[in-house]
Amino acid sequence: MAFDGITIAAVTDELRNKITDGRISKIAQPEDDEILLTIHTGEGNLRLLISADASLPLVYLTENNKQGPMIAPNFCMLLRKHIQGGRIISISQTGLERIMTIEIEHLDEMGDLCRKKLIFELMGKHSNIIFTDNNGMIIDSIKRVSCAVSSVREVLPGRDYVVPPTQDKAELLEGSPDLTRFNESQPVYKAIYGSLKGFSPLVANEVAFRAGVDPDRAFGSLSDAEKDRVCKELLKIAEDIRNGKFDPCVVYESGKPKDFAAIYLTMYGDTESNITRYESMSHLLEAFYREKNAVVRIRQKSADLRHVVQTAIERCSRKYDIQLAQLRDTEGRDKYRLYGELLTAYAYQIPSGVEKAEVDNYYTGEKLSIPLDKDLSASENAQRYFDRYGKLKRTYEAVSRLIIESESDLEHLRSIQTSLDIAVAEEDLLQIRQELAQGGYIKKRSGSGKREKVTSRPFHYISSDGYDIYVGKNNFQNDELTFKFANGGDWWFHAKKIPGSHVVMRIKQGEEVPDRAFEEAARLAAFYSKGRDQDKVEIDYVKRKEVKKPAGAKPGFVVYYTNYSMVASPDISMLKEAD
Repeated sequence: MAFDGITIAAVTDELRNKITDGRISKIAQPEDDEILLTIHTGEGNLRLLISADASLPLVYLTENNKQGPMIAPNFCMLLRKHIQGGRIISISQTGLERIMTIEIEHLDEMGDLCRKKLIFELMGKHSNIIFTDNNGMIIDSIKRVSCAVSSVREVLPGRDYVVPPTQDKAELLEGSPDLTRFNESQPVYKAIYGSLKGFSPLVANEVAFRAGVDPDRAFGSLSDAEKDRVCKELLKIAEDIRNGKFDPCVVYESGKPKDFAAIYLTMYGDTESNITRYESMSHLLEAFYREKNAVVRIRQKSADLRHVVQTAIERCSRKYDIQLAQLRDTEGRDKYRLYGELLTAYAYQIPSGVEKAEVDNYYTGEKLSIPLDKDLSASENAQRYFDRYGKLKRTYEAVSRLIIESESDLEHLRSIQTSLDIAVAEEDLLQIRQELAQGGYIKKRSGSGKREKVTSRPFHYISSDGYDIYVGKNNFQNDELTFKFANGGDWWFHAKKIPGSHVVMRIKQGEEVPDRAFEEAARLAAFYSKGRDQDKVEIDYVKRKEVKKPAGAKPGFVVYYTNYSMVASPDISMLKEAD
């Protein structure tokens, strides 16, 4: 997954076909490092998003509009002054570098025709959007870089624009790659992307796969024939780039986007069940980062709740460890009861003033030595041991109850932690927040007294055989799904002995359910559990009528005594959510 030079080549080709000759009708700056151009073309208005975000630099056509601030930033005002209403006359990429240039023709204040350039440098933390005149002098940039920031290159108004220094890599589009420049001690994929401009590790691995060589082998260990195959695959990619032949795709793993590329990734197998093709690079980028950003955004929104839960888990764990230590300290209590009994039984035989008593243990028939306080009589020593036993017994009983409570609290908190991990939208957090407030971990929100409307609903999947399968997103939904929604004859699934969602498969009475449906429901139970990162997860499944909720139990806690079990993979790529 990388916004590499080949991806930019695909975006450049798309923009060249769609917005060349278009006129810039609106310019907005929604974020400090982002601009949004609305371009009027023969096919209607198109929006071009350019982001110089250090963590996620992007450029693509988008269907979504983003509102700028009430008062436009200076850079946005400058662009409006110079190029609003201007016509895009060319779009180019610097070789396979991550640099794109849009040349714009417009009328100046005197009514004379002139040209300006918008240059996008999409280079991680060095990303920038630079506005220059036709002679290459910088008018301004969205990020100004002085000599105090960079000793290599200044990006300031009045300075000449200089292409940022790049690594000493070969340009694939200029001819056949010189394989003698490849580092022979490096793995094949590293030798490729380390020697050629525009290649990411992902695409370099794809080249090796297409050439039929192990990407982790040292490049120098390849035979001449294998090197020739690598060279041919590189030339094919170069030819496709020159001809604008791109095949954008996203690879999914467990239903989540994993990788994307501007070329088709054959190394993930022949099946297309986990690969989605897109008609354009912009559509791919918008869909991919919308889903990725949604994950990032929900983690940011839930950061305060995660902190509360983690702090509570740590506090409860420390308390639990102390209680276990206290319980271990009571392990010798029965010894003191035995001492008291034997001293009471043999008190008449034990003289005063001795420091120990040798008596027969009538339980085992063995001799037992009992330490004594010589200032106390045998009966008084016996009473002292009974008192110690009684104290330890009371401690044992109290601590045992506290340990059960602590285990229940830890199990509950870890289940909330899992609910936070599977939340996909902000509304999913509402019930989790309510559960934490109910448990006393956070304060209830003050307000008009109105209960916040819950719009979050369980996940709904349809199995390959047409069965409806529902998955609770949190403990409140788990309880409702299991005890209010499901029928007694429905099948119920849950990861064994680890936090996870309740999964319910609806069936008709007397219906024979195929094995595949059970396997897919078990996969969902595995995926929506704490074990989702494991290769296999043990799943319990049982008729819903066998599942009980003890009186006073915490949300989501249930018991069952008769069940079946299976081992399932947390891969749900074959399943799609119902509309």
